[in-house]
Amino acid sequence: MVVRASSVIRCLLTVAAVLSLLMAGAAAAGGGLSTSFYSKKCPNVQSIVRAGMASAVAAEKRMGASILRMFFHDCFVNGCDASILLDDTATFTGEKNAGPNANSVRGYEVIDAIKTQVEASCNATVSCADILALAARDAVNLLGGPTWTVYLGRRDARTASQSDANGNLPGPGSSLATLVTMFGNKGLSARDMTALSGAHTVGQARCTTFRSRIYGDTNINATFASLRQQTCPQASDGGAGDAALAPIDVRTPEAFDNAYYQNLMARQGLFHSDQELFNGGSQDALVKKYSGNAAMFAADFAKAMVRMGAISPLTGTQGEVRLDCRKVN
Repeated sequence: MVVRASSVIRCLLTVAAVLSLLMAGAAAAGGGLSTSFYSKKCPNVQSIVRAGMASAVAAEKRMGASILRMFFHDCFVNGCDASILLDDTATFTGEKNAGPNANSVRGYEVIDAIKTQVEASCNATVSCADILALAARDAVNLLGGPTWTVYLGRRDARTASQSDANGNLPGPGSSLATLVTMFGNKGLSARDMTALSGAHTVGQARCTTFRSRIYGDTNINATFASLRQQTCPQASDGGAGDAALAPIDVRTPEAFDNAYYQNLMARQGLFHSDQELFNGGSQDALVKKYSGNAAMFAADFAKAMVRMGAISPLTGTQGEVRLDCRKVN
């Protein structure tokens, strides 16, 4: 029997293509995130998280901003791995008491409550990291912001790093150059950074985080500075004055919209780092665009959240699926 060379080549190419698909499938199953990760294992997870967040935001709108911030503080410290949720123990120091988090990050009990509901539906299946990613998306949407498809399949860290939390989270006194560098270190562009900063359209901040801005910065609206000085004393009192809260967005403090950028153009950024985005630098033009185009901001914010949610996830057999978000199994 004569076998044509062309037939042999076609056969080899077919085998190669099949093997390539099989290998790609195995790689996808072993690592990386997917939009359908729980479609068979826990099909109700998204509705459970949504219901939990709807309840939390209905009780206190500020909680939406708090959960969004928690996700940011998780992802920027060794990836989106729920390390921020681990409690300190006698033999373990977590991230909750790092400078940027202590007496500041809040809403842990909301994630606990959602985790309990998820466990009741799908035991030992859904990671705390994925619950936090979904909760952050729902928080934004429940406050009137955009929604987006969350890629899932993250695993939970067995470790945490207080020192990394202290070193990887940009502070409210950051310069534009520092912001661009710190976001860039996480694979996020300057545009991503400016869009993600729009999260400050919701939430409240303690006097200690903006005192130097309202008393020391010159690129600030005088009336706005005076307003904030009414509840934030110039000298630290170590108590109620330091802890006094102010809305980050003076215009629409509980609505997720583009008013944050309008504030910046009016020199009403609450943090020094906020106003750095509109202060004669590289991001001025984008701030102007976002201030006048809510749809553009919403679209860019959603894309940037997906990118942030993909920072160094643990996947496959890495990490674990915690049964209790506050402690390793």
